[in-house]
Amino acid sequence: MEYVGMGEGEREARRRELRERFEPAARAMPNTITGLAALANERIEDAIARGQFKNIPRGKGVERDSRANNPFIDTTEYIMNNMIKRQEIVPPWIEKQQELLKTAQNFRARLRNDWKRHASRMIASRGGSLQDQMSRAAEYARAEEVHNPRRRNVEQISVPTNSTEDVVMARMRQVQTSDPPDETPKSGDTEPPAPLSRPFRDPEWEAAERSYMELAITNLNAITRSYNLMAPELAKKPYFSLQRELDNCFAEVAPLLADVIKQRAAKPVGARIKPVTRPMGILEKLGSEGRGSVRVTESAAPHYGFREFWKDIWGAPKS
Repeated sequence: MEYVGMGEGEREARRRELRERFEPAARAMPNTITGLAALANERIEDAIARGQFKNIPRGKGVERDSRANNPFIDTTEYIMNNMIKRQEIVPPWIEKQQELLKTAQNFRARLRNDWKRHASRMIASRGGSLQDQMSRAAEYARAEEVHNPRRRNVEQISVPTNSTEDVVMARMRQVQTSDPPDETPKSGDTEPPAPLSRPFRDPEWEAAERSYMELAITNLNAITRSYNLMAPELAKKPYFSLQRELDNCFAEVAPLLADVIKQRAAKPVGARIKPVTRPMGILEKLGSEGRGSVRVTESAAPHYGFREFWKDIWGAPKS
C-alpha cells in the first residue's frame, strides 16, 4: 500500500494506527494499576492526536449548593428537605400556615366590611349635607389617627428580642430603649390646635357582633396552637386578640369612611333597593285566571252547611 502525498512521519503514524486497529482482541493486558493507567493515558493521547476530542458538546454544569458543606446545618435535615423539594411535597406545618393565613384574612375582611358599612350609615344618619357628613367622617379619621394610630402590617415572630444578637433585633432594642424625642411645641405666636373629638365607636354594634367575633378568635387561636406545635421555633406565630383586631380594624377603616359616604350618596336610590320577585304558584295561577269575570251575588236563602251536606249524602232520595 502506498501513501501518495504523505510524509514519512505521517506514514509511520498511519501504519501504527492500522496495526492497533487490527490487533487481535486477546492480546495481553497489564496486570497492575500502573499498567492500566499507562494504557489509558496512551489511548487518550492517541485520541487527542487524532482530534477525537474536538467539538465535543458541553453538558450542563454541576450546580453546587454552598449549604451542603455547612457545619451548622444538619446533613440529614438538609437531604430530607431537598428530597421534599424535588418531589414538590409541602410540609404539614406549611399547609397549616396557609390555612391559618386564609382564615385570618377572611375574618379581617368581613370585620372591616361590616364595620365600614355600619359606621358610614351611622355617620350619614346624623343628617346634614353631603359635605357636612364627609367633614364629620374626616374629623373622626383624624381623631382615630391620634388616639389609635395604624400599626405596620408585619408578621410578628414569637421570639423575644433580647434572646438573639441579630443586627435587626439589636436595632429594635435600641429603638425601644431610646428616649422619645421631645415634641413639645415651642412657645410662639402659633395658635393651639383645635381639640379633636373622640374616635367613632358604637357599643351596640360591638355587643351585637361580639359572640361571632369571640367565636372567630377562638377558632383562629386553635389553628395557631396546632400550627405552633409542628412549626419550627423561628416560624411560630403569636395568638390573636379580639381587642387588637378591633383596634386595627378601626384604624384602617376610619380614613375610608368619607369616600364610602360619598359613593353611597352618588348611587341611585333605585339601585340600593332591589325588589325580590318570586314565581307564582299553581294555586295562585288558578286563582288569577278569570279574575275579571268573577261575580259576587247576595241571596236571602239559608246557607249551605254541614247539615245540608249530610242530608244530601245519606238522606232518603226524593221521589
